[in-house]
Amino acid sequence: MKKAIVALGGNALIRGDQKGTIQEQIQNATDTLKNIVPLIKQGYSLVITHGNGPQVGNILMRNDAGEEKYGIPQMPLDICVADSQGGIGYMLEQVMLNLLRKHGIDKNVVTLVTEVEVDPNDPAFKNPTKRVGKIYSKEEADRLAKEKGWIFKPSPKVPGGWRRVVPSPWPLKIVNYQVIEKLLEAGNIIIAVGGGGVPVYRDKNGYLHGIEAVIDKDRASSVLATEINADEFYILTDVPYVYMNFNTPGQKALKELKVSQAEEYLKQGVFGEGNMAPKIEACINFIKHGGPKAIITESSKLNNDDFGTTIFPG
Repeated sequence: MKKAIVALGGNALIRGDQKGTIQEQIQNATDTLKNIVPLIKQGYSLVITHGNGPQVGNILMRNDAGEEKYGIPQMPLDICVADSQGGIGYMLEQVMLNLLRKHGIDKNVVTLVTEVEVDPNDPAFKNPTKRVGKIYSKEEADRLAKEKGWIFKPSPKVPGGWRRVVPSPWPLKIVNYQVIEKLLEAGNIIIAVGGGGVPVYRDKNGYLHGIEAVIDKDRASSVLATEINADEFYILTDVPYVYMNFNTPGQKALKELKVSQAEEYLKQGVFGEGNMAPKIEACINFIKHGGPKAIITESSKLNNDDFGTTIFPG
């Protein structure tokens, strides 16, 4: 059986114009995961990964509200990520099981709360860039920076607004990836590396500890794809192709990309830095570590002949 990683995009659960109710998230998950069923029918052995941006943001806001109103201690980011992994994994697992039942497929679905090892000396810790949580006024941001040592940067979406920024280090290793391999070999569908995984590091004695950071889920998914020797790596997003100069008059869909071309385009800045560039980097990482091919596409195009952008060696 071919092994594949399918990384779900941010719109798999919450769309931009939605409140994010459970009913909305279940419906969105169904609309996305139904496109994966044909891969299962074709005999693929699948690991499903996912983002957690809106959900972990809501958890952080609940942290704020609980502390301000009831004095409940704030939970660190690693705990918040683990929290979101459990909730999102439950929803995806239930939806996937129902879809399998609908199609008469007898398979188990297993959700794994996944720790991902990072280097505490990664340069990202000296230059936090990932925005998390709610938008604050300048006065609130200054107070929290003083009280908690948090770092804030202006919000590009709300003039005068400020958001907390945290490090986003490169993932080194998926803790327990061997367990994922064994579960796959036993015929299970695995949901893992939620939100990029729970960020942890090892001390000088080899013991694991949580760390204040978030990990890009596409990068973490590419590391897992390499560790389990996946045959294919899919990144599902809200556009059907990778585009040069996206949303400009010179926009051009790229249906095939050699790694060398992708690297050159990255240097030229033709991909959106905050959105598509990390996905391209993740695909390059997978292929440079021996992966045969990576595909970036929209979930609804998965089973079409013209199914998105394929990145391959060369």
